[in-house]
Amino acid sequence: MTETEIQRRRDAETSSIDRRAFLRVGVVGGVASLAAACGWDGGALLRPGLLDVSRVNDWVGEKILFSPTRLARTYSAAERSAMLPSYFISAMTPMLEEPAAWRLRVDGLVAQPLDLSLDDLMRLPRVSYNVKHHCVEGWSAIAGWHGVPVSAIVERCRPLPAARYISFASFDSGYTNGWDLSSAMHPQTILAYGMNDNPLPPAHGAPLRLYSPTKLGYKLTKYLVSMTFTDTRPGGYWEDQGYPWFGGI
Repeated sequence: MTETEIQRRRDAETSSIDRRAFLRVGVVGGVASLAAACGWDGGALLRPGLLDVSRVNDWVGEKILFSPTRLARTYSAAERSAMLPSYFISAMTPMLEEPAAWRLRVDGLVAQPLDLSLDDLMRLPRVSYNVKHHCVEGWSAIAGWHGVPVSAIVERCRPLPAARYISFASFDSGYTNGWDLSSAMHPQTILAYGMNDNPLPPAHGAPLRLYSPTKLGYKLTKYLVSMTFTDTRPGGYWEDQGYPWFGGI
């Protein structure tokens, strides 16, 4: 078999894997995601059913599909997409009035609360990768990200035994996300301060954003200001409107 034939077979296998991944996203996302994405909650009659579907999909995603050791595929820098769409909740791109005063607050059910500057984070272990970003709206794009593993923050703040979840909060009009601790500890879950070998740009969450290639885009909180450890499952901006809470792929 020639090198060209081998590459064609690899491309076909990759395409098949990507199609299966999106089919799984469709199952996990369910009707609730589609309704919420269209800005409609189904009304008083349909909304309870959508939330029930979402809860079942969350359980399947968290208890059956998620693996703490399965890694998302990585790519070369040459394979990066020409553009990665950006989104935010505010009317305009969120910007800090005093960037030097920004801190990441880590608190809640922890033995050691933390107050970290960007310089503090850059001194911690660093992870870099090029991965495919998946949006619940159906598009994907490849980009490079670098930052500190969430596991390194967990090691330093030392969560109490009761801590099972983390609430991530943003200065983007109060945008929040809730994560289970296992997903946050995945080796590819990072607090990204860089994109495509450059500092993280404002349109993509500067100065810091949550990132993981194992989650859909709406779970990846931009403009991060705090991580709060809790024993109860926190909601989130889209999750409270019917999007699946787990949001895994």
